[in-house]
Amino acid sequence: MEARQLVATLTARGETVAAAESLTAGLVCATLATVPGASAVLRGGLVVYATELKTVLAGVDAGLLAEHGAVHPEVAAQLAEGARERCGATWGLGLTGVAGPSPQDGVEPGTVHVGLAGRGTRTVRTLALSGDRDLIRTRSVQAAFALLGEHLT
Repeated sequence: MEARQLVATLTARGETVAAAESLTAGLVCATLATVPGASAVLRGGLVVYATELKTVLAGVDAGLLAEHGAVHPEVAAQLAEGARERCGATWGLGLTGVAGPSPQDGVEPGTVHVGLAGRGTRTVRTLALSGDRDLIRTRSVQAAFALLGEHLT
């Protein structure tokens, strides 16, 4: 689902969204904000590029990060929950992964985890993307929108 469609659907439903973003560094929120009327649905976002900020700002369990690193499906789920709770949104998106060009903590570029949290919903989609940094980040945003869109239709 495209940003324009997400904003329209969320507006019609009276729902909101927030994001906690690592590899996308705010691109989810910035993309949504290009749509006129986005202020009705976009509550805010957390850019948690540094690992410790995932805990401090988004509430990701520090033990999880210490044991598995920042690029892990459960981290994405907890980022989504943290965004939802801290921003008071209906839906939370959490994105973590490796945009490249080099591996991070033994995780290959293109590995991305997208989390979604909502009332009664907690899910993660794991992606294996290819391309340069920009393409991986763009496709990560598209995947987050698609995941949310699936739960709105």
